[in-house]
Amino acid sequence: MKFVCYTDWVQLPESANELFAQGAKDSVFLSRAWFENLTAAGLDEKQSLALACVEAEGKVLAILPLAKCTGNTGYALKHRYTPVYSLLLADDDQPGTLDCLVEGLSRLPVHSLLLEPVSNDDNRIEGFQRGMEATGFRCNRNFRLYNWIYRVQGQSYAEYMVSRPARLRNTIARKKRKLEREHGYEIRLFTGGDVPQAMSDYYAPYSASWKANEQYVDFLNGIVAGFSRPGWTRLAVLYVQGQSIAAQLWFVVHGKANIFRLAYDEAWKAYSPGSILTSFLMEYVIDVDGVEEIDFLTGNDAYKQDWMSERRELFALSCVKSVKATGRYEQFVDSLKKILKGS
Repeated sequence: MKFVCYTDWVQLPESANELFAQGAKDSVFLSRAWFENLTAAGLDEKQSLALACVEAEGKVLAILPLAKCTGNTGYALKHRYTPVYSLLLADDDQPGTLDCLVEGLSRLPVHSLLLEPVSNDDNRIEGFQRGMEATGFRCNRNFRLYNWIYRVQGQSYAEYMVSRPARLRNTIARKKRKLEREHGYEIRLFTGGDVPQAMSDYYAPYSASWKANEQYVDFLNGIVAGFSRPGWTRLAVLYVQGQSIAAQLWFVVHGKANIFRLAYDEAWKAYSPGSILTSFLMEYVIDVDGVEEIDFLTGNDAYKQDWMSERRELFALSCVKSVKATGRYEQFVDSLKKILKGS
């Protein structure tokens, strides 16, 4: 078992793909497509890639994706849009793999690590933290974000909606009738390879929303392209007389639906186009995709609580190498030990 730190994706052995495929089952944000696009479009000129790995007999057993900046701090390879972060860890001999990983990290010219956002119940991160502390790092967790989810538990969309607040159900029904009566509307769903071509209909309402212009167009387009190839993307667009007034981009993979980006034209706010679209996609991912979990990702917004039922907490894990202050007495003792050892 050995520790290796790669600085480019092309250096990774092919067996790393198995680990990323396993990570994608936990979260689409632990997939190779996510991290590679983040590296290509999300790192600034002051950052460099560092893939801290453990290998044994040609197999990659662990990957900790890091961004190295000037100085002695390593950061989680993340983006403003990153909703959760973790290390990738194979099932084989996890204690031994973690020992090798933290021992290798302790030898690097890195005095501190900042990993975020990490889940409070992530066993891999917990094991990593214990290993770092045993290696001489002081580790702390600080609250960063809330995360709202819904566990479907075999419900149909109709059953799911019955459990939602009556206020929400009534608003959706009323606004649908109002929009249809006064203007007429159409909802189109784009999936797979059709999504990248339809992204202009996402950007149109986004630019007319409270969010102003999308700051990370290249990053978002790269993710959409990468996630559309395996069929992970769902883009729903609400049109009024051919004009896109609202759009939502979701990612669906391995039984989990991730509500990634939402936008609507504020001129149409009175019709609650966002709620209409969310209800449309909820019905699709529950009844057609058959998902087991729906994740509203980060944020504690009140409207998310109407759709979800369980709130989780995400933290920042900081690990700082302990440096023992050495006074004159300690220096004298150390010198004496060296003298005695040499005599």
